[in-house]
Order: sequence, then C-alpha cells, then structure tokens
Amino acid sequence: MELEQVFSTKLRMKILKVIYKSGQPNISDIARQTKANFTSTAKHLKLLEDEGILQVHHYGRVRMYRFNETSAKAKAVQNLIEAWEQSK
Repeated sequence: MELEQVFSTKLRMKILKVIYKSGQPNISDIARQTKANFTSTAKHLKLLEDEGILQVHHYGRVRMYRFNETSAKAKAVQNLIEAWEQSK
C-alpha cells in the first residue's frame, strides 16, 4: 500500500493519534475516542495491522492495539505525531 493510502482518511489519523496517546487501547476505546462506529474502526485497524504499523494482542475476546516496535513505518508515524503535537 502506498503512503498516501495509509494517511488518506481522517479517521485513520485519529486512530493513530489515540494509540500514540493511550499506549495500548482496545478497539472499543479507540472507537469511542474517535467517535466512530466499531465496524469502521476495526476495518482501519486491520489495514494498519496488515501494513505492519500496528500490532494486535488478544486477551480472550479483547483485542489491544499498539505500535509495532520493530517497524520502521511505525516509528516514522510515531515521530510524525510527536513532532506535530509538540509544534502546537
């Protein structure tokens, strides 16, 4: 997937910011904080996971998401969010 496609939606960027700020939220927390429905949130999370930006950990039926610490893409996204937040 191209860079433009990963960053092409406002919801996807909101999801990444929530995960950056929260550390390891579950899908319901992410949906609530972004004011999106569960299905849309799950779809975007799956795309980000498939791209290697996020990792998912299953605790029973609960899925917790965090940035993939071994991914250069994930580190670049975190650096971008951090720089953007600091410049406010």
